[in-house]
Amino acid sequence: MKTEDIEYHADGARLVGWLAVDETLPGKRPGVLVAPEGGGLVDLTKSIARRLAEAGYVAFAMDYYGDGKPLADRNEVMPRITAFMAEPSGIRARAAAALAVLAAQPQTDTTRLAAIGYCFGGTTVLELARSGADLKAVVGFHSGLATSRPQDARNIRAKVLTCIGALDPIIPPDQRLAFEKEMTDGGVDWRMNVYGGAGHSFTNPNVGALGMPGFEYHEPTDRRSWRAMLDLFDEAMDGARPAT
Repeated sequence: MKTEDIEYHADGARLVGWLAVDETLPGKRPGVLVAPEGGGLVDLTKSIARRLAEAGYVAFAMDYYGDGKPLADRNEVMPRITAFMAEPSGIRARAAAALAVLAAQPQTDTTRLAAIGYCFGGTTVLELARSGADLKAVVGFHSGLATSRPQDARNIRAKVLTCIGALDPIIPPDQRLAFEKEMTDGGVDWRMNVYGGAGHSFTNPNVGALGMPGFEYHEPTDRRSWRAMLDLFDEAMDGARPAT
């Protein structure tokens, strides 16, 4: 397994993402961009990229804040996220630059690209899709669904899946309904899985340390949502899951 830090630039920032690829597999294979939770590129994000690489994909985990460094202070993170959401051109540019890094890898089949994201990362890959990026599939796990540019849904070329916990306190039913309308009005091939018993950050085994109500790891939903992602990849990328 090859892993590598890769420097790239976008939106006036020096960014450092993390590549994972199994070089022992022959030929080209689909590429998956991984967008982390709001704190940025951490070990959990890298483990997700590695897991994708072990399944036969080329995976590149993107950086939000520069130099590949996450932000531990929530009081620093939230103003950054708020600014990105108010004017999404910045986060779209950073995600697009990361996608270009993924596409440039010699093992990547550039006709079969996907993007997945967690929490704000889900918001990020949805914004990337709204920008018209050439993606076959986009998956958001406990992703924020709101956008300041719902009209841009008409630009989406990917099949879209969002995986949401029914008990998520920051993605209430009215936000889900608004997203449904946005996707439908935009003519998007979309689906939403709502998981009973799951709250926010249901894929993060460490989230309980935050002590925030409604933020809890939920193993069944973590497992089921990963399977739903793989099923979408099979469909959107012509059933060509890499051999492992």
